[in-house]
Amino acid sequence: MKTMLFYFSGTGNSLQVCRDLAKELGNTEITPISKVVGNNPDFSADRIGIVFPVYMFGMPLIVKKFLEELNADKSRYIFAVATCGAKAGNTLRQADQLLKRRGLILAAGFIIRMPGNYTPLYGALPVKKQQKLFDRESNRIKEIACIIKNNNQHRIERDAFLVRGIFSVLYKKMSPLIPVMDKEFWVDEKCIHCGTCVKVCPVKNIKLVNRVPVWMHHCQQCFACLQWCPVEAIQCGRNTKSRKRYHNPTVKWEELA
Repeated sequence: MKTMLFYFSGTGNSLQVCRDLAKELGNTEITPISKVVGNNPDFSADRIGIVFPVYMFGMPLIVKKFLEELNADKSRYIFAVATCGAKAGNTLRQADQLLKRRGLILAAGFIIRMPGNYTPLYGALPVKKQQKLFDRESNRIKEIACIIKNNNQHRIERDAFLVRGIFSVLYKKMSPLIPVMDKEFWVDEKCIHCGTCVKVCPVKNIKLVNRVPVWMHHCQQCFACLQWCPVEAIQCGRNTKSRKRYHNPTVKWEELA
């Protein structure tokens, strides 16, 4: 059976999960959501998987748009994997509800903890702690692959009731503001005008004006620009300058460009 994995990834965690899952499943095609959203992609595979990070207590806006447009046969086995640094809240239930509006069923939904990347609040985890999460991810992928290979129904994973309730309210309030949250990004004197930020932005939200990055207010808050800057010249708010950056060590920025 053929599987198609559609992913969104800013710093590489979800891409790593896609690759690891594809290796376990075999006969799997991997496609970035940013390349196909709005373009009526092919959903002819037997199994369709959506892999994405949790942003602002819910799903990235581009993933929400992708699911709102997903036009697959009702016989397809559809599953989702949400990666997160801490809590996933009600994110996978949100995916389930969007698919139901399309007349589709989310057969399984999984949460995988990965190193976080929200630098305005914290710096990168120590390498040893990152490795522990990667080791757990490896084991978790094997468990998930066994479920998917057999086309098994599986509960849609979620956090505790109180966490889900709080995060759902916060997401509803904050998600409309996400596109313009890029007003907090700025560039310090270390900028070497290389354009890496432009190349890694999955939604083409950055352009160079007089060789300096300018954000155009359709941001996803993926932090690819900040995390992949080779000289750490991109900042967000007041506190990121002293914080350690993070991007997945198995992924190169060119693969996300």
